[in-house]
Amino acid sequence: MDWKKLQNGSDIRGVAMEGVENEQVNLTTDTLERLGQAFAIWLKKYYPDKENLQIAVGIDSRLSAFRMEIFFNMGITAQGIDANHIGLASTPAIFMSTQIGDDIMDGGVMITASHLPFNRNGFKFFTKDGGLDKKDITEILKIAEEANFPLNQERGVCYRWNFMTVYTYHLRTLIRNRVNCPEDFDHPLKGLKIVVDAGNGAGGFFAEDVLKELGADISDSQFLEPDGYFPNHPPNPEDETAMASIVAKVKESNADLGIIFDTDVDRAAIVFKGGIPINRNALIALISAVILEENPGSTIVTDSITSNGLSQFINDKLKGKHHRFKRGYKNVINEAIRLNEIGEPCWLAIETSGHAAFKENYFLDDGAYLVAKLLIKMAQLKKEGKSLSSLIADLQAPVESREIRIAVNDTDFKQYGEKIIADLKTFVETQNEWEVVPDNFEGIRVNCKSLEQQGWFLLRLSLHDPVMPLNIESDVENGVENILKQLSGFLRKYEKINYN
Repeated sequence: MDWKKLQNGSDIRGVAMEGVENEQVNLTTDTLERLGQAFAIWLKKYYPDKENLQIAVGIDSRLSAFRMEIFFNMGITAQGIDANHIGLASTPAIFMSTQIGDDIMDGGVMITASHLPFNRNGFKFFTKDGGLDKKDITEILKIAEEANFPLNQERGVCYRWNFMTVYTYHLRTLIRNRVNCPEDFDHPLKGLKIVVDAGNGAGGFFAEDVLKELGADISDSQFLEPDGYFPNHPPNPEDETAMASIVAKVKESNADLGIIFDTDVDRAAIVFKGGIPINRNALIALISAVILEENPGSTIVTDSITSNGLSQFINDKLKGKHHRFKRGYKNVINEAIRLNEIGEPCWLAIETSGHAAFKENYFLDDGAYLVAKLLIKMAQLKKEGKSLSSLIADLQAPVESREIRIAVNDTDFKQYGEKIIADLKTFVETQNEWEVVPDNFEGIRVNCKSLEQQGWFLLRLSLHDPVMPLNIESDVENGVENILKQLSGFLRKYEKINYN
């Protein structure tokens, strides 16, 4: 078995069950137990002077979750560490088990594969200092592969622990205190009709244990029941089918707000009254307006594919500082942390996929916390007779946008892709009214200034796959097509990419 194939950046992911043609199970019982032992050994190194270590383990709604947890916990306890079984949980809640409550955990493990198909599963790992980085996952996989596990005379114990009650109390308290409603402190969301779509993942708790307890009407929420087959739509706020479903429900029920989560609730998007979807650039603009009111002048770190209109909104309208960085939620979060460390205040790191992490919340990407922040502002604005939509009334949205994923058919796809990007920079320098955007941290971003184009494009390498995503936006009709016409002649020269 090639253990390196289980690494997906700062996560572990693999095939956990049969059911998809040509996808063999690699998260076997032996692999799972070895991963449990490997993380336990890694955690002992992380806390060399601490005894009686405790690990929290949670799962999402995937069909393979219980089997995976059983064998993973066997590995943990074999190394003399206690495993605390939380059951159905969100990924952010697992991290918060290392921060809040009467029993603080030393480590947390979430068994999830986010929005991937039903046969996949994996692991996300945490300590009190945050999510593990790529190098940590590499080390854990190496320990598991070598399997030189020390023998422990005393095994750990596996306990059941209902930590989700602690986590949901934390969210309710946050909203109650920040809204501080004098008429009904305990029910600050009374009078609001809110539709939650959990996509049959782990997010149903937010409707039942947070919103309902705060007075909101959640009666028209959908797909709250956990179902690892995800029968209604992919549990992914970026998916068009999923967004169309929540938009239709908000319209049908005349709800004040719609909320949609991914499987493990580290991502979210919302829908305004009337069925207006707010995700990607619009969601970043909305939460940036909230953060910059609280923290004037803050830097907002985003990934590389955000629009020019968003930059203008953050920089000019909100008087903040927009800092584009690399794709990947850990890249965006780590960059925000780095900026704070060098003295540049940064209160928000957010990816267009819906991963949002706040300085005030340990830079944890938590979809429920993101929504809580917006609900607080929504309740405050309601008192003034205003709506959340008023915060982004001046955001300029592109007229057209498109993403093309260009496959790279070369064994060393990174080197081949990097050559294309280097050649493209030279090509751009010969084109009228095209200019390379400076201070770009990923691929090549080009502003296209002609009247027929009025937009930009970004060509980059995928983080993990042999693919070069090409993102294009334009502020005029047919602008995307006009940019593509000028770019296509260059791309067609490369025989090892699938571009027609």
